[in-house]
Amino acid sequence: MGYAYVVRDQGAVHYVTFTVHQWVDVFTRLEYVDILLASLKHCQNVKGLEIYAWVVMSNHCHLIIRAKNENLSDVIRDLKKYTSKAIYNAIEANNKESRREWLLHVLKYNNRIWFWEEGYHGEEIMSIEFYDIKVNYIHMNPVKAGVVEKEEDYLLSSAGDFYGVRKGRLELNVFG
Repeated sequence: MGYAYVVRDQGAVHYVTFTVHQWVDVFTRLEYVDILLASLKHCQNVKGLEIYAWVVMSNHCHLIIRAKNENLSDVIRDLKKYTSKAIYNAIEANNKESRREWLLHVLKYNNRIWFWEEGYHGEEIMSIEFYDIKVNYIHMNPVKAGVVEKEEDYLLSSAGDFYGVRKGRLELNVFG
């Protein structure tokens, strides 16, 4: 990945994107979303991950995050490694998964699990204006995809928290 998206300040707030290999729609099943969200919660509780905004779409997720311990790249590496195996194993064990054989085939390469695309397109958030732009982009993702009409109606994001509609599934930190 090019130098434009290298995390230089490991303790700074960053906007990141994780994309499922070949843009496969894995997160259409809530049991796989639950694994991702549980892993993010674990990283919050154990690894010092702070989450400011988030959305999980069918084949990718966007987050605004920071590592309190100034080890963001390590936290992301561990998160992606764990969720790759856990979600792949959940697909493998899911007898009700109609796409199971195809998913197992497409998410493996040279006998190795390849769940996430390489990299995470990290962009450092250096101003409140840039933060607001990224939060809006994150929350408008399901609207632009035609999944919901209003961003606060999408359950797999922090938009409900931002609008005071409901408590989301992840604890949020306040930027600034």
